[in-house]
Amino acid sequence: MDQVRVALHATDPLSHAGLAGLLQSRPELTLLRAADRAEARVLVVAAERLSPEVVAVLRRAAADSGAPVVLVTNEISESELLTAVECRVVAVLPRSAVTAERLTKSVLAAAAGGGMMPPNLVGELLKHIERLQREVLSPHGLGAAGLTPREIDVLRLMADGFDTSEIAGELCYSERTVKNVIYGLTHRLHLRNRSHAVAYALRAGMI
Repeated sequence: MDQVRVALHATDPLSHAGLAGLLQSRPELTLLRAADRAEARVLVVAAERLSPEVVAVLRRAAADSGAPVVLVTNEISESELLTAVECRVVAVLPRSAVTAERLTKSVLAAAAGGGMMPPNLVGELLKHIERLQREVLSPHGLGAAGLTPREIDVLRLMADGFDTSEIAGELCYSERTVKNVIYGLTHRLHLRNRSHAVAYALRAGMI
């Protein structure tokens, strides 16, 4: 199995030394030097709390490498959690609960495209998503995927190989309407073409 390349950033030397020791003790992981951080598949960040300085580090890391982040922290509020998620944080570990096994499990989950959150934080995220759906998306006729039912219908038929005229006939729309739907969703989601739109929708589980 390939080792997962990990970069580490800690706000104090003691935390850095302790976490470095845990990461280096695991054969599944390779701890990179600070100079090689851009090559990391996962970034581990340790901080007492999510201060503006730590948020700046996370934003910079997200812009530089886009690697998912495992955050080790003492405390985090609901609003801070949402900021963290925007900065590619996919796993949160309470500092008091960190062990080599838990840290490794979080890093491997992040590298595989998953995440790990304490149950109370998962509840906060779900409440926020429900509020977003109710107050922002639903009033505009959008689902959680950010697509209207009509856009999803068109994407499903595109995925089945239907061309514009066939989609129009199947949904009882004009061809102009179908073209407008396709243009609208590709433009809004910054997708290059129809194939890219179908691939995006399939990957995201929209269709």
